[in-house]
Amino acid sequence: MADTKQDAIALLKADHRTVEDLFEQFEKASGDGRKAKIARQICLELTVHAKIEEEIFYPACEGKIDDDMLKEAYVEHDGAKVLIAEIEAGGPDDAFYEAKVSVLSEQIEHHVGEEEMRMEGMFSQARRAGLDMDALGDQLRARKEELVAEYTANGLPKPETISFREATV
Repeated sequence: MADTKQDAIALLKADHRTVEDLFEQFEKASGDGRKAKIARQICLELTVHAKIEEEIFYPACEGKIDDDMLKEAYVEHDGAKVLIAEIEAGGPDDAFYEAKVSVLSEQIEHHVGEEEMRMEGMFSQARRAGLDMDALGDQLRARKEELVAEYTANGLPKPETISFREATV
């Protein structure tokens, strides 16, 4: 279990490492059942992560970090949500299943790089802005626990995109 003392950035970075590991496991996995199980875990982790960033972390950053970077992060999340919905709706026997997981991995790698970039990354900017990372970490952790329980019991929600006006997933 994660250290309950993690601040917001440590928690979000730990999520990033978890998903990177899952993508690596997916690449190495053999058998449709194993791949499907790992893909479902990737989708759960990313859906929860995006939701807590959008509900708690990103709003706390508004007006305190580069506005264009924040807008791009929302658009990147929306693109990931669409792919997640496609992956969830399909299965390993679908012609584009592995390609969708691969593209999702590449998109997330880019997104993580922008958030974690030294000096000018979103996390560095947020820390320099003086946000209360301990309080944000507590909020993120509590909401994450709620969402994991909800999504594990009820499945992932239909994607709610912020930047796509016409999305019909």
